[in-house]
Amino acid sequence: MLRIVAHAALLIGALALGACGFADSRAPVPEFMRMKEAEQPPPEAPPDVKRVVREQIDVVFLATSYPRDVHVAPPHREVRGPGWTACVRAQLTSATGTPLGAQTYIVTINDGKVVDRRRAEADDICGTETYEPI
Repeated sequence: MLRIVAHAALLIGALALGACGFADSRAPVPEFMRMKEAEQPPPEAPPDVKRVVREQIDVVFLATSYPRDVHVAPPHREVRGPGWTACVRAQLTSATGTPLGAQTYIVTINDGKVVDRRRAEADDICGTETYEPI
């Protein structure tokens, strides 16, 4: 009777383990039972920020702000994602026609497209960047 109970326990344990599938790549199980590490895509090449901003200027600045003297800084790899960030500076005009002066934005570029932009803040690196005209 003890033998039957032991076999039943082993069978139930084997079925439970089999139902779990494979363990992750760092699990303490034999190599053949581990899942393979997901291959990381190759890093995206640095974008041509001048071209991207020139082609998508309406995404970075409102058309009614009449951006002039647009300058860009070299791209940096995005800390929280696969894309790139770059600082963009331009002379802008307000909606009422008053000059706003030089305004700096940080753009996020992914797959050659501007996917986000925000105004640069004091603690951003845009103040120490070197800019080139587009």
